[in-house]
Formats: sequence, structure tokens, C-alpha cells
Amino acid sequence: MNKENILWNQKKIIDSLTPFTLLDFKSYPSAILWFSGCNMRCDFCYNPEIVLSKGKYTFDDIKGFIESRKNLLKGVVLCGGEPTIHKELYYLSKELKSMGFKIKLDTNGLNSDLIKSLIDDQLVDFIALDFKAMGDKFNLITKTDQFKQFKKTVQLLIGSTIEYEIRTTYHEKLLSLDDIYKMLNFLKSCNYKKNYYFQNFISNKTTLGKIEEINSKNLSKIINQNYPFDIKFRNF
Repeated sequence: MNKENILWNQKKIIDSLTPFTLLDFKSYPSAILWFSGCNMRCDFCYNPEIVLSKGKYTFDDIKGFIESRKNLLKGVVLCGGEPTIHKELYYLSKELKSMGFKIKLDTNGLNSDLIKSLIDDQLVDFIALDFKAMGDKFNLITKTDQFKQFKKTVQLLIGSTIEYEIRTTYHEKLLSLDDIYKMLNFLKSCNYKKNYYFQNFISNKTTLGKIEEINSKNLSKIINQNYPFDIKFRNF
């Protein structure tokens, strides 16, 4: 990765900021930086206004606020949209680490090279990786054909010592039980040993694809647990 630092802090790559959360980064009171744009177009995305945003703020615009909260905040969550579409993320993470913050990255895993640089240079402390689907269903849901890049990130995380989790948003019209077992078997084949989280699709606002809200099956009562990792369920 080219780490030449040229006016990275002047690029408008941030859509908005959440000043405080206790929910998004376990054990660390945090602020959330929402990065504009995304290299996927998932119909169930909760943040269409961020995905379609061109960016409103530079890091310099929000740096003063972050610095003023150093005694209250312990972490910063980087999410979006998709943070890793911005090469400036490397320098932004470096700056936040120099300020003493723990960093959590929420990512779809398509930019494995940037994620590797962040891990190698100890510029991220926790990664939450979104696992959309396998094969053709991955292409259908994400509107991309980059599953190989996602797989590289899975293998990168499994081979690293960083704290991380893999999670999947479940919508019954998008993922069948057969799709889910393909995903479980893929993780098993990768020697995955962490918790794997399913989070139920719950929409209280317009999604990117204006997908309907339905009462999906309760996966916690259906999926067998014969895997070398624990399967956890959120919002079921």
C-alpha cells in the first residue's frame, strides 16, 4: 500500500458523526465516524443516505471535537457506508491511534490490502466483518462479483491475532436455510473458531433497496450447532 501522506485530512470522506455510544464497541465508550460511499449495493442496507453520500466532512472538521472528548471516549468506531474504499482511512486511523483511542472497524472485507496494512501496523484493535452470502447469492445481494476479495479478508483475519467477529444480516427473502448452511460450511472449511453472529433484519426506516420487513424464521431454533465455532443470534 502506498502510504504517502498528501492532504489526506482535507478529503471529505466522512458523512456524519455519532458523539457517543456504549453499544457498538464492547468495553469502550466510543464515537462513531460514518464514512460516505460503498462498493456494495445491498438492498437491506440501513444507511442509503450514507452509501449514496459524496462526503460532508474532512478529518480536520471533526478532529477538534474528538480531541475535546478524550477524557470521556476510549474508542472510535469506523463504519459507513464502507470505510475501506477511502485510502485516507490508513492515515486517519494512525492519527486516532496517536491520540490514544482504540479503533474498531466495521467492513465488508472487499479491500483486503488496506485491512492488512491496518492490522500489520497495529492501527486497528477490533474488526467486525459482514458476511453477506456465498457464490451467486453473494453477487445478487451485494451487486458485486468480488467474493474472492472477501475470502482473502476472512483468511487474513483467521491467520492474525487481532480481535474480530464475523456477522450476517438475515432476511428470509434473501437467504434460505440452504444458503446459511453453505456459509457455515465455508467458515468451517476456513478453520474459523470465533463466534459467528446472525442479526435479524429489522427495518424502522427506508433501506437502500426498499426491501420489505418480514417476520423471519427464528434461526436460533432451527440451525444445528455442530460446528467448531459458536453461533450467536441478535434481535431474534
